[in-house]
Amino acid sequence: MFDELVKFFVVLLVVVEPLSLLPILAGLTDGADDAYRGRMSVKAVGVSAAVCLGFAVSGGLLLRLLGISVDAFKVGGGILLFILAIEMVFARPSGARSITPGEDAAAHQRVDISVFPLAFPLIAGPGALATILLAFAGVPIGSLQFVSQIGVIVLVLGITLALMLMTGPMMRAIGQTGGAVMGRLLGVLLAALASQYVMDGIRGALGLH
Repeated sequence: MFDELVKFFVVLLVVVEPLSLLPILAGLTDGADDAYRGRMSVKAVGVSAAVCLGFAVSGGLLLRLLGISVDAFKVGGGILLFILAIEMVFARPSGARSITPGEDAAAHQRVDISVFPLAFPLIAGPGALATILLAFAGVPIGSLQFVSQIGVIVLVLGITLALMLMTGPMMRAIGQTGGAVMGRLLGVLLAALASQYVMDGIRGALGLH
């Protein structure tokens, strides 16, 4: 179980990619004070936590209602994560996690940017939700593994919030270039993990476990 928890932590952290949020948050709150940025960060992570925990609890039921097997979802979810990895490595927005220029312009006109675009799609986006469904599919609610994976979600969101609250110092420390390099390196790791999900799903569907 420990190996699965580590894998879940790594994938979720890479998909959320807190460092890549910092330039966006800095741009959207340019000219605002630290108190406003802090309020938006706390609210965004709070909304993201509610969405992620909701998917963790109801994800298995959703798959059963739709008649989707865990193995099929591993293949589909793995493909989605692979697309995200390509976006990260080549810095080409696919729309799966990034926002379009039109959405960026709309966000700059909003007083409250916590729900859109911070919570969705930047934190609790399709990639993060797919990762959660993959991890919780087939895990009994209330089991030790279930509780441990909830802890992983809380830990990742806690790291995300801590970095968001330190946007100013972090941006001065790593800069735009440092964040871009880190994103590309993490994208390579995510591509490998996504491929593993796809292969596991195919093996499971073929009965080759």
